[in-house]
Amino acid sequence: MLDQGTRAGSDELQFDRVSTGTVPSAPPDKIAVICAACQTSIETTYFEVNGSILCRLCRGRAESAAEKPRGIVPFMVATFYGLGAGVVGAIIYYAVIAITNFEIGIVAILIGYMVGYAVRKGAGLRGSRRFQVLAVALTYLSIALAYAPLVFNQAADTPQSAQDARAVTAGGNGDTTAATETAPVPTNTMGTATEKVSGRRALLSLVFLAAVIAALPVMAVFGSLPSGLISAFIIFIGMKQAWRMTGAPALQILGPYRVGAAPAATPA
Repeated sequence: MLDQGTRAGSDELQFDRVSTGTVPSAPPDKIAVICAACQTSIETTYFEVNGSILCRLCRGRAESAAEKPRGIVPFMVATFYGLGAGVVGAIIYYAVIAITNFEIGIVAILIGYMVGYAVRKGAGLRGSRRFQVLAVALTYLSIALAYAPLVFNQAADTPQSAQDARAVTAGGNGDTTAATETAPVPTNTMGTATEKVSGRRALLSLVFLAAVIAALPVMAVFGSLPSGLISAFIIFIGMKQAWRMTGAPALQILGPYRVGAAPAATPA
């Protein structure tokens, strides 16, 4: 519903849910009602928008604010804002885990709120289905990035002795190792082909790394069952929060009504 405390002249109208309650009308002896958005006196006709009384001008602003953003520019701006919020959220999540040595899944709800707010801000305080999908994906990515440093740190802590043992086993005796080390390496004359192969391998490595990072929340959930179910539920709540905040606002506009007359359920 509209914020009843909105100051006069404010251009930002919020419509988060539909209210089907009846609007109070002015009694026959009352010559004006007050617009809930701009606080101006209405002496002729007014509208009921999601249960709040609005003047004709604010009703138009409400309809404009509820329009879905179109074009690629709002989506790119929302993506940029959402990525920034997601990175900050991932840092906060990782810091909490690193400091407390305990996964506090409720931070995922905070990340969902941060990303949802940032995406909606980038979309001009409006929303639609594509912005909802974007916000959910960025929320999940932020949570996955929070787990990434932990996995890399564990991989870096692999005992060096195990690696040395594998190297000795593969090398055999000293003469064979020496022969392997001093064996001439044939020169590859096809430098361009080698560069293409190297570039393809680098691309595949990046894709594999991205897939591993994306799978980290799922791995963390299944790796800590049954308590991991609680983490999964909290992550779902965080993603749902981002989804809810970036949806298109629903409007119910009734009217126009004449001041002093009982309102009738007449759609605009």
